[in-house]
Amino acid sequence: MPSGLIALLDDVAGIAKMAAASLDDVAAAAGKAGSKAAGVVIDDTAVTPNYVMGLSPERELPIIWKIAKGSLRNKLLFLLPAALALSALAPWLLPPLLMLGGAFLCFEATEKLVEAIHGGHDEADDAAATLSVQELEDQKVGGAIRTDFILSGEIMAIALGTVATEPLWEQAIILVVVAILITAGVYGVVGFIVKMDDIGLHLAKRSSAIERMIGRGLVKAMPLLMKILSVVGTAAMLWVGGGLIVHGLHEFHWDAIPGTIHHFAEGAAQALPAAGPVVEWLVGAIGSGIIGLVIGAVIVAAVHVLPKKNRAAHPA
Repeated sequence: MPSGLIALLDDVAGIAKMAAASLDDVAAAAGKAGSKAAGVVIDDTAVTPNYVMGLSPERELPIIWKIAKGSLRNKLLFLLPAALALSALAPWLLPPLLMLGGAFLCFEATEKLVEAIHGGHDEADDAAATLSVQELEDQKVGGAIRTDFILSGEIMAIALGTVATEPLWEQAIILVVVAILITAGVYGVVGFIVKMDDIGLHLAKRSSAIERMIGRGLVKAMPLLMKILSVVGTAAMLWVGGGLIVHGLHEFHWDAIPGTIHHFAEGAAQALPAAGPVVEWLVGAIGSGIIGLVIGAVIVAAVHVLPKKNRAAHPA
């Protein structure tokens, strides 16, 4: 009997070790999957604060909480089952879907650049002026959740592509972990960003000279931070979107563009061996961003420029 009990305990210990190893593997895979989606995460973080601008400061955090819940619902209730079904039934669809998502990101980023260069009057602002406070809040939250659905779809697809060779149950756990951690991280940072000026104003009224200095610095830094976030978010969209397209071309063995970018990245890394890995990544990201900008420009022209020229050439 004792020997049987000892054998049972050994079996339990072995199972526990296997479970711990599996959890370690899941944690490592989740970290890798999350890092692959970093560009989209940066863009998500940069985009969301704009949805609470112009609203009452008392409503900022509640609105962010509503958007965060909507984001988690997007990921867990809609995108996760779709991702797992895709992995189980049609994994060959993942590369073209990622390329389509990358093209959309390129379009969004290029459209932002065009609007920043040419300016323009936003008709949505005129419509918003006629809404009540609650209607405006609901409209902002709805718009943010719809935008998040697209960005979350990219995050989940990129994460799925990273762990596509794992068993289905591990894919599910990893995607759940990625969804929860990324949502918490993004909207935690967003909450801090939108309240940064309020924190600064609070510190500026304190008795300590250091606290007052920090408070004034936070208030002054807020506009600059928002501009930086906008630039970083746009660059991240081009880098990630272009990278998805470049990677998809490689998957289909159309290696002219991926091979050229890889060649330049390797050459730059060899020229600067002290910072080789960083330089190689940076040149690769720039190359992907250039491809993203070209793809985005083509789509922007197809969506906005060509229809206008067609209407001008054939007036009703």
